Amino acid sequence: MPSGNTSAKPLVIGLAGGTGSGKTTVARKLQDTFPEQLQLIPQDAYYRDQAHLELEKRRSTNYDHPLAFDNDLLIEHLDALIAGMPVDQPVYSFITHTRMSEVIPVQPAAILLVEGILVLEEPRLRERMDIKVFVQTDADVRFIRRLRRDIVERGRSVDSVIEQYLGQVRPMHLQFVESTKRYADIIVPEGGSNEVAIDLLMVKIRSAID
Repeated sequence: MPSGNTSAKPLVIGLAGGTGSGKTTVARKLQDTFPEQLQLIPQDAYYRDQAHLELEKRRSTNYDHPLAFDNDLLIEHLDALIAGMPVDQPVYSFITHTRMSEVIPVQPAAILLVEGILVLEEPRLRERMDIKVFVQTDADVRFIRRLRRDIVERGRSVDSVIEQYLGQVRPMHLQFVESTKRYADIIVPEGGSNEVAIDLLMVKIRSAID
């Protein structure tokens, strides 16, 4: 796990954007640049546990709504990492739509990167962030990326992905995700392919941690 000089308060970065916008690519490039200093905290790991519901009800849950996330636990873990204490990050299964029994030990680091579609929507998360980033990509590109991901990685059918996108993902993006762009300090158009914007972000991070 990444480690760094945690005697001072770590730099907390929020990385938001729509599904398929390229957030993960940006996050990976930052991890590659700061391998010993950066700890990634994915919001996707903090979906609410739904083990008490039948599978069909779990599948119909709106996972793009702010209430789908256990932000209380995410904030509790973020505060612990900021204070220099390790946490046990939950693991969420997108096949069974439940929180799994195993956890991932996460160590504090000099840079804490909180990444997810709605990390800028939650005021309590925003107030803990030193740098807020929004990745913006055209809707058609985001849909194609999500379609490929859900089919390959999550065993979904084409029809189910399209139905969810039109019924939940797109309206939630317009209502909740896109509007959080106004909170961003830095906007990265076209996601991971925008080398100039990512380089500028890296310069800002280096100056902050140095």
